[in-house]
Amino acid sequence: MCTLKKIVLIALSTCMLLSFTACSSKDDGVLTMATNAAFPPYEYYENEAIVGIDVEIAQAIADKLDMELKVEDMEFGSIITAVQTGKVDIGLAGMTVREDRLLSVNFSTPYTKAYQAIIVTENSKITGPDDLANKSVGVQESTTGDIYVTDDYPDADVQRYSKGVEAVQALLQGKVDAVVIDNEPAKVFVKQNEGLKILPEAYTEEEYAIAISKKNDDLLKKINDALAELTEDGTLKSIIDKYITAD
Repeated sequence: MCTLKKIVLIALSTCMLLSFTACSSKDDGVLTMATNAAFPPYEYYENEAIVGIDVEIAQAIADKLDMELKVEDMEFGSIITAVQTGKVDIGLAGMTVREDRLLSVNFSTPYTKAYQAIIVTENSKITGPDDLANKSVGVQESTTGDIYVTDDYPDADVQRYSKGVEAVQALLQGKVDAVVIDNEPAKVFVKQNEGLKILPEAYTEEEYAIAISKKNDDLLKKINDALAELTEDGTLKSIIDKYITAD
């Protein structure tokens, strides 16, 4: 009888321990952000630290929520899945709100506007989006630049790269005729590499927002409330203005 009682107590203790472990697998008080840190000025490495607009916005939100921010760098195409499956809490990566993405995740209220730019060499005969037909175009895989060029120009040779800078290097090496990427990273890449220019005509206009799991309406509301406060007190604008100056 005593032996049976010990077995029951051990079993109960084990169940309680497993239950506690399961409940504690997600660190309370930690806001985990997924990003692709090759997208300046929104997210990029400065020495070993990931910095940029999105990181500072996430930090400001975490401060509002009295949480610690943890940033995880991953391939851009993996971010939606990481949010959807609960591996991370939020995705900030210069991510455009799109209907197809809304099937998988929710988005916060937009925090900035952006547009797709076209980078070409200074002697290029490409003068606007319509000239991309039948051309070789470099894009960052799974971004809106990739989606738009693929959909709009089925005859184009779309070359996909894991990082925008790799697409720009391909342009410099003559492997592609143009690169389509978000305007602010485009300005950084053109400034860093002689012989390139951004076409004056924008390809598309879009809005960036924060991706959040459809299972976490509470976090969505908290983030939207925090964004509203950061907009109202001028913090959001000051973060963006720190990295982006008016042309």
